[in-house]
Amino acid sequence: MLLLGVMTLVAFVNVITRYLIRFSLAFTEELVVSLFVWLTLLGAAVAFREGSHLAFTLLVDRCPRTVRRASVWLSATLGVTLFALLVYFGLGQIRSERLLGTTSEALAIPQWWYTAGIPVFGLLVIVRLLQGALRADRRARR
Repeated sequence: MLLLGVMTLVAFVNVITRYLIRFSLAFTEELVVSLFVWLTLLGAAVAFREGSHLAFTLLVDRCPRTVRRASVWLSATLGVTLFALLVYFGLGQIRSERLLGTTSEALAIPQWWYTAGIPVFGLLVIVRLLQGALRADRRARR
């Protein structure tokens, strides 16, 4: 919630300055875009934990208990694999950005500061995905 509030405030300040002084604060766009990536990963983590991500369960709900449980773990395995790859490639990107000394366009800060959120929050998504799978497995046993 705090991250969304910061993004909203920064974007609002940019809009106000654009209309009042006819000059855009370019760095605000850099911040908002980077924070949006972080917010997306945090939102995915919450959705997996709560089981509120999009799902099509019409067929699975009509299957026997063993098939339902297997589908939960197949889905969890695929999700963990996806986010583990995201973490792996995110770490590779950080390594490259540090090696090359890449800085952000507007603020000229190390680009890897923004990129660091990808593997960190990717790991959080994996943890929350497993928590959600355990909860769904318990429900599927009934």
